[in-house]
Amino acid sequence: MSTAKSLFDSLVGQLEGYRPEEARAIVFLLLEHYLLLRRTDVVAGKPIPTNPPQPDWAELVRRLNSHEPVQHLIGTTEFCGLEFQVSPAVLIPRPETEELIRLIVRDYAETTGQLNLIDIGTGSGCIAVTLARFLPQASVVAWDLSAEALEVARLNARTLLADVEFEQRDILNVGEENRRFECVVSNPPYVTLSEAEHMETNVLRYEPHLALFVEDQDPLLFYKAVADFGQQHLITGGACYVEINERFGPQTQQVFEERGYHNVQIFKDIHGKERFVKAVK
Repeated sequence: MSTAKSLFDSLVGQLEGYRPEEARAIVFLLLEHYLLLRRTDVVAGKPIPTNPPQPDWAELVRRLNSHEPVQHLIGTTEFCGLEFQVSPAVLIPRPETEELIRLIVRDYAETTGQLNLIDIGTGSGCIAVTLARFLPQASVVAWDLSAEALEVARLNARTLLADVEFEQRDILNVGEENRRFECVVSNPPYVTLSEAEHMETNVLRYEPHLALFVEDQDPLLFYKAVADFGQQHLITGGACYVEINERFGPQTQQVFEERGYHNVQIFKDIHGKERFVKAVK
C-alpha cells in the first residue's frame, strides 16, 4: 500500500463484525499508533513513511476479527487526555467514567485544606491517577483485590507522574482501617450475570470478569460495602461518588439513604442514562 488512504481503506475492508464507524475508528487508532499517521494524513492520502516499520497487519486484523479490543493490541487507551496502559488484567477505561472525574474535580477544585481521597477497586488506576493529577492538593489512596491490576495501576502512576498509594485490599473484607477520608470514589462491579448475554464479545472474552460482574441475587453488594465503609471512614461532610448500573439508580440511591447519608443525588451520563450517585455523610 503506497498511501495512508489506500492502507486505511484496505484495513477497514478486512474487519468483520464491526459497525462501519467503529471499524474506521479502530483503523485510525492503529495507523496513529504504529505509523504516527493522523486522520488528516489519511484523508490527504499522505505517503506511508518507511520509518517506523509496518507491523504485521494480517495478524492485527486476525486478532481484531476475534473481537480482541484494539486497546489490547496497542497496549494503551486515552482517558481524560492522559494515556493509560491497559492489559487483560484491567477494565478498559470508559468515556462515561470521565464524567465521574469531572463531577469530583468540579466539587473539589477550590479545596485548599486537607483532601484525603480513596479509590476503591482502582483497576488500571485511571480514576486515582487522574484525580491525583487534576487535584494536586489531594492525598490519594487506591485499593484493588487483584495483584495484576495493581501492577498495571502502579505502572500508570509512575508513567504519568502521579503520587498514589496503592494497596491490595478487599472492600468486602476491610479489616482494620483507621484512616479518615474527605472523599470516597468507586466504580465497582455492577453488571449482573444475567446481563452478560447482551454484552459485546470483546468485553466478555477479554476483560476481567472479577471487575465486571456481580451476582443477580445481590446486585448492590459493592455499593452497600462502599456506603458502609464511608460511614466508618468519611469525615462529616465528606462524600461518596460511585458509578452505577443504569437499571438500579433509585435502588442505589436508597442504599446510601438507608445508611444515613443526605443529599443523595443521581446524575445522568452523556447518553442520558442514570450513571452516578453522589452521597454526603
